[in-house]
Amino acid sequence: QAFFCLLLCIPWGSSCPRSCQCTERAGAKAVLCSSRHLEEIPKDIPRDVVFLKLDANSITKIPSNAFRHLSHLEEIDLSRNAIEKIDRAAFKGVAAGLRSLDLSGNRIRSIPKEALLALKAKLRLANNPWHCECALQEVLWEARLDLDSVRDITCHTAPREEYVGKPLLQVLDAGVNFCSVRQRTMDVAMLVTMFGWFAMVIVYVICYVRHNREDSRRHGDYLRSLPSAQAHAE
Repeated sequence: QAFFCLLLCIPWGSSCPRSCQCTERAGAKAVLCSSRHLEEIPKDIPRDVVFLKLDANSITKIPSNAFRHLSHLEEIDLSRNAIEKIDRAAFKGVAAGLRSLDLSGNRIRSIPKEALLALKAKLRLANNPWHCECALQEVLWEARLDLDSVRDITCHTAPREEYVGKPLLQVLDAGVNFCSVRQRTMDVAMLVTMFGWFAMVIVYVICYVRHNREDSRRHGDYLRSLPSAQAHAE
């Protein structure tokens, strides 16, 4: 009975993940999971954690609601992992209170802008193999990026070869607008689609007219044949 009473008295979330170290910084709980060969975000992180270090691991994905139960979280360090995919709702539940998010040194090529634009945190996105596109441009203009790392956001791939290897900021300063390129592409696709439908309508009308003419001709031939058939019968 004393054992179960002790379990009930332990605050929810006070345990520490097996592969991590839990400590305090100025009265705030910190969970340190650096260089622990983790392949995913631990499930048993204490709910009252404020500082979370998951750097230098082998994490490949940040799924939806990965930190939703960590309402006190202010800083997340996910640098130097192998992250390739970040879901749209990856930081749902912590967006309002998060002050710092480090995603530098991963394998991120693209990211849903919804995952980052809702954040008020200072972002570090440097040293990723970015594909320069509209979503990344919008993140650069609208999110709170760490100024010291902005110049290290480089185009690993891009719609045009001349942008590859250049800092995204430099490309945008030169007057390139990836969002207008996407809009033009969408406009062209819409025009092609409309032309396709228009061509189908024209073909249908032509076939319909020809079919009606053929029916009319056959009907006329039939009517003209009636008197001669009656005369032959007489």
